[in-house]
Amino acid sequence: MELETAREFVRANHRAILLTRHADGRPQMSPITIGVDTEGFLVVSTRETAAKTRNIRRDPKVSVCVFTDGFFGDWIQVDGVAEVVSLPDAMEPLVDYYRAISGEHPDWDDYRAAMERDRRVIVRIALTSAGPDVHG
Repeated sequence: MELETAREFVRANHRAILLTRHADGRPQMSPITIGVDTEGFLVVSTRETAAKTRNIRRDPKVSVCVFTDGFFGDWIQVDGVAEVVSLPDAMEPLVDYYRAISGEHPDWDDYRAAMERDRRVIVRIALTSAGPDVHG
């Protein structure tokens, strides 16, 4: 699958499971909401203290299974290399993430305060591969 085709799927479908790895190699999976930023990175909002954040900082290779809201039906797997962007640098990307998925917030000051209070970060994923190319 072409990477741009995968990005288009993610722009229309925001439900996903993110796979990272614990220090001992065991998989760690998290349900997430995912989007695509203006540079073509897949983006996820999470907390500074989350296991996935620690795992990505140690091993940035991730996989994501993205599916439709109906769950059954079309889906894709993307693989990539992730980076964690912390506050204060994460603030405007967090605003962009919200806009891309949910539209305008009724109170951006409240949203920004919540992002600081919750110690939110943005995870940016550079895609390296996507599929499937064949359904069986």
